[in-house]
Amino acid sequence: MRKKLLNNLNLKLISLLLAFLLWFVVVQVGDPKDERDMGKIPVRLINTELLEKENKVYEILEDTDTVRVTVYAPKSVFTQLRSSDITAEADVSKLTDINTIPITFTASNANVVSIKGSHDMVKLNVEEKASKYVTLVTNAVGKVADGYMVYSLTPDQNRIEVSGPKSAVDQVKYAGVEIDVTDATGNLTANVDIRLYDASGNVVERTNLAKNVDYVKMSAEILAVKEVPVEIAVMGTPAKGYMATGVVESNPSTVKLAGAAYNLMRINSIVIPAEELDITGAETDVVDVIDIREYLPDNIKLAESGFSGKITATAFVEPIINKTLTVPIENVSLTNIPQGYEAEITDSAETTFTLEVSGLGGHVNPILQENVMGTVDVSAWMQEMGIENLREGSYNIPVKFALDENITLGETYNVRVVIKQSE
Repeated sequence: MRKKLLNNLNLKLISLLLAFLLWFVVVQVGDPKDERDMGKIPVRLINTELLEKENKVYEILEDTDTVRVTVYAPKSVFTQLRSSDITAEADVSKLTDINTIPITFTASNANVVSIKGSHDMVKLNVEEKASKYVTLVTNAVGKVADGYMVYSLTPDQNRIEVSGPKSAVDQVKYAGVEIDVTDATGNLTANVDIRLYDASGNVVERTNLAKNVDYVKMSAEILAVKEVPVEIAVMGTPAKGYMATGVVESNPSTVKLAGAAYNLMRINSIVIPAEELDITGAETDVVDVIDIREYLPDNIKLAESGFSGKITATAFVEPIINKTLTVPIENVSLTNIPQGYEAEITDSAETTFTLEVSGLGGHVNPILQENVMGTVDVSAWMQEMGIENLREGSYNIPVKFALDENITLGETYNVRVVIKQSE
């Protein structure tokens, strides 16, 4: 038997080799190998917890966590092979000193001969992990309805925590939120996204930065606005020889108020009581600082955030001016003579009146004596004296001179009037 197997051994080996070659040729002709681009696939990083244990964070550079792969395999494989059947992994445990990780490729189909990528390394930026709290700054965008204002913006928290690579965290100066108040006439509430900003007010766009919250609940208080004057009363009397001008100034003279529209409708001024400005014994202008917030109606607020509510009130006080006027008797006339009577001012040795007047310079100085007129009101005199039936005779009747009500006459002036019945 053994002899039969060994007979023509060389011939048998040649036949076997030819058979294998024939099979190989058949296979190659029937299912040849090919190389195809399978597109881009993501690179999965594994063992990233190793960096976390070292309190480090990483950032993938140059989009190296995406790779375009080319597969070499028999053509029959590509009928069912999809890019999702190919896996690319980068093991953080193999991180190099230059912060690169080699990429390994595997395919779910065992007939895949080889896989190669457009690049074979994932590049990382590895840094110490840092975190800090930053202030939350609020802002309103848009314009409220006419006659209204944004009185306050209130988030449900005042600061947030930012964490990530130290270089990125150091960039962040504050966090900001915005709420749209366009055409608003009432209070608003909304959940608003948080954005991070640097010291120059530019948005920090770093995907490797994490916030402990991504949005906050924000409330906007919208109030009606109205501007009203400040009215100040004065109490007391200045020192002897001085007089209040009656002018009281407020700086500012008007204030803007905020509140519900129906409350503001009833407010036309802010009235400061006289107790706040006492001019008793004053010889110069009296100046005082008054906090008007004490006199605001309930539910009414000051609209201007930069205004403290304190006004400067000034009551003007001036010395009294005296002046002597010489008024001719011709400037005096008779009025309201009862029916059936006639009256006449008798000639007198005194053909002029010497008037001693006093008052504030602004009232006294402009008086021209030739323009001062006097009247003798017969009916008013009778009423004052209780005379019902007038008799003929000569009477001393007071003269009333047409002077400003703020002018004081030093004494009463009379004229002799002869009254008789009409013929």
